[in-house]
Amino acid sequence: MSEPAPEHVSAAPRAPVRALPASAGLFDPLAQRGVTLRNRIVVSPMCQYSSVDGLATDWHLVHLGCRAVGGAGAVIVEATAVAPEGRITLADLGLWSDAHVPPLARVAAFVAAHGAVPGIQLAHAGRKASTARPWEGGRPVPPGAGGWVPVGPGDEPFADGHSAPRALDAAGIAAVIEAFRAAARRALAAGFRIAEVHAAHGYLLHQFLSPLVNRRTDGWGGSFEGRVRLALEVTRAVRAEWPDDLPVWVRISATDWAEDGWDADHSVRLARLLGALGVDLVDCSSGGAVPWQRPQPAPGYQVPFAERIRREAGVATGAVGLITEPAQAEAILRAGQADLVLIGRASLREPNWPLRAARALGVEGPWPPQYLRAKP
Repeated sequence: MSEPAPEHVSAAPRAPVRALPASAGLFDPLAQRGVTLRNRIVVSPMCQYSSVDGLATDWHLVHLGCRAVGGAGAVIVEATAVAPEGRITLADLGLWSDAHVPPLARVAAFVAAHGAVPGIQLAHAGRKASTARPWEGGRPVPPGAGGWVPVGPGDEPFADGHSAPRALDAAGIAAVIEAFRAAARRALAAGFRIAEVHAAHGYLLHQFLSPLVNRRTDGWGGSFEGRVRLALEVTRAVRAEWPDDLPVWVRISATDWAEDGWDADHSVRLARLLGALGVDLVDCSSGGAVPWQRPQPAPGYQVPFAERIRREAGVATGAVGLITEPAQAEAILRAGQADLVLIGRASLREPNWPLRAARALGVEGPWPPQYLRAKP
């Protein structure tokens, strides 16, 4: 017999469904609340590991600015730590102090000035924190070597060689929620128009969601209702800070790709609860919770998750993962499988991917006037 949902899960009323018609194309605009994306192409948040003390640098301005110039509808800043101990690496972006606002404001202003909606992903790495940058091996960095003790739902490390995390107590959980709230406030001050809560890829909120990681027996674990509680409380805090006319998105891992883990059924249930809190879009990724996962990567392999959540939860979705070709992206949207596509590695390879996509699909692309002399 299923457990009744406690008050903290069911208190919010059902939000209006904002999913758009299945006939939308890649270059049709997308309106959410008071924000309109000029097309359905979003630059996915991708860590650059190029910050100093969490501060954005010229790298971020140029990297993200190029994608706006390249024609994307929205550009989402990489996972941005809401607390110092929430960084994946020492070189992660952060928003745990007011000092982080001005450098990010430069980025948001440039992206907006060139036609894309600036967004930011708010994140906490949890037990996967305190590692080296990927090109430095990605190994765990212990406290004595410049790292720190991570936190998590329990004290089980992510993998062999990783530091055992400190299990969050009630005060620690409250501090995490407040850190997300404060980071949202700073993101708004920096000029961002979309706030995305990172609850995927095995980071802290996903750690609480996954039964393979969260073995707590208190009100923050155990049942589905207990395990989703932190993600909902964080989302509620961000939504409360974010203006009613601006959208909030949540990225989830729709499956753990592991037996007895978080799965698509859980994701549909969570998406319904997120929609009731006023979440405007669920960004559907997958995996990352445990090192023994068995994903099945193939072109568009995560799209079925976005399609099912959109259909069964009545919430707009974003499709991400091995979406590389314009015709592929167009087909996903025309079939009503998602409301937008998030382009990651393809955008790293080709900052002007939207302009190529427009040409391939026979529509007018958002060429910047400075580049018109190169237009085919």
